[in-house]
Amino acid sequence: MTQKEVLRALVGVLASFFAAMLAATVVSIALPTIMAELGGTQTDFAWVITAALLANAASTPIWGKMADLFDKKLLTQVGILIFVAGSLLAGFAQNIPMLMSARVVQGLGMGGLTAMGMAVIGSIIPPRERGRYSGYFGAVMAVATAGGPLLGGFIVDTPLGWRWTFWIGIPLALVSMVLIHKTLHLVHVPRRVYIDWAGATLVTASVSTLLIWVSFVGKPGHFAWGSWQTLAMVGASLLMVAALLFVESRVPEPVIPLKIIVQRTPALAIVASIAIGVGMFGSGAFLGQYFQLSAGATPTEAGLFTLPMILGNLVGSVLSGQLISRFGRWKVFLVVGSLLNIGGLGLLGTMDQATPYWILALGMLLNGLGMGMMLQNLVLAVQNTVKVTQIGTASSSVAFFRSIGGAAGVAVLGSVLSDRVGALTLDGLAAAHLVSPDGAGSPVGGSSSMDFSALPANMQSIVQGAYGEATAAIFLISAAVAVLAFLCVVCIKEVPLRRSV
Repeated sequence: MTQKEVLRALVGVLASFFAAMLAATVVSIALPTIMAELGGTQTDFAWVITAALLANAASTPIWGKMADLFDKKLLTQVGILIFVAGSLLAGFAQNIPMLMSARVVQGLGMGGLTAMGMAVIGSIIPPRERGRYSGYFGAVMAVATAGGPLLGGFIVDTPLGWRWTFWIGIPLALVSMVLIHKTLHLVHVPRRVYIDWAGATLVTASVSTLLIWVSFVGKPGHFAWGSWQTLAMVGASLLMVAALLFVESRVPEPVIPLKIIVQRTPALAIVASIAIGVGMFGSGAFLGQYFQLSAGATPTEAGLFTLPMILGNLVGSVLSGQLISRFGRWKVFLVVGSLLNIGGLGLLGTMDQATPYWILALGMLLNGLGMGMMLQNLVLAVQNTVKVTQIGTASSSVAFFRSIGGAAGVAVLGSVLSDRVGALTLDGLAAAHLVSPDGAGSPVGGSSSMDFSALPANMQSIVQGAYGEATAAIFLISAAVAVLAFLCVVCIKEVPLRRSV
């Protein structure tokens, strides 16, 4: 394809990718409103996000494998249709279980669009030139990741209501489908087909079981750390992981290619992507909640408050992509990006209810710059290392583990947040002699409603302060995880970018 043809094709691919990424982030600002209307809890809050991320993660390797086996253009269009169906169902949800089910369908479509977008860009553009185009790809991811909350807040505060946060991406997805049909022209070389359904099932089941355990262990009304439920769920997860390794080492087309991910660069990039996923999805999910529940902002204001993250993401992604294409060096951007990410998350970890906005803005800016420099460039590093025939599988493996990191991060951080809010609220209420020291009458806990607007003003102030202090704790955890990403990128060996596809 000529450069003009490549650019025309990328418009449609990037539009579909933007719709998928937007669906993952636009709902975050709307979730407090959704939880209040549908009667959801803090745990439900985390799992509405986690359900989509898990479905995305579980399906991404399958989509990536099918990209190596089938027509990428057709697969991209199928992914769009699944995404549209899930978005429609989510917008019509009447209760939390229905919403979570629809988010699973939506996540399956998001996995297809994410994997296909990376596979297409890896198939039509040589690695030496890919930095420029990866910069566009990363810019779309950056704007969708950080801009989603802004759009979501605006939608919630209009007569459209929160249901349109799920429907807003549908027109764009359908337009992208038409553009892809007209502009994307790839020569498909058919290969013998094998889909590793056993591997995909084991991955999903093992991760889901472990995250469900994390979400409920130690919560009032559920089960204790030393209970038989803990033994059963953790033991089952470990057994499924062992079975997964056994299966993946023997099937001809594994969903998680062990021969690829044990190589030095892919292995380090994958671990770094997991760490980045924790901070990326966690920051978007819990910052919006902090601004609304702790700082008392409206959904629109909460979205506007995230603008520094949008700016940082956009500048970091586009600038690093352009410089990589110009000079052919990429590792320095991974190192600098990881340091900025640690600094931003660490600064956000100092917040409380009364933290001045400029401190939060600086933290979000640094975090956005770091993520923008790392997300697509980690994929680029892996694509430049593996064989051309393995680009689809290798790229989707990075996206898979990033989504796993995001799903685990949201679930674990959400569980930590729930526990901390409950404990801090109880301490505050007991200190004010509003409840007994044993917690009787406490309005907030691990399974309580997030709608505390009807509480007396003195109780509301205590709960808002608890959310502010508890949110700081989860960003400090994210910063500690981000240190692991820094160690990984420092150890990656820089290989000159190829000039051929």
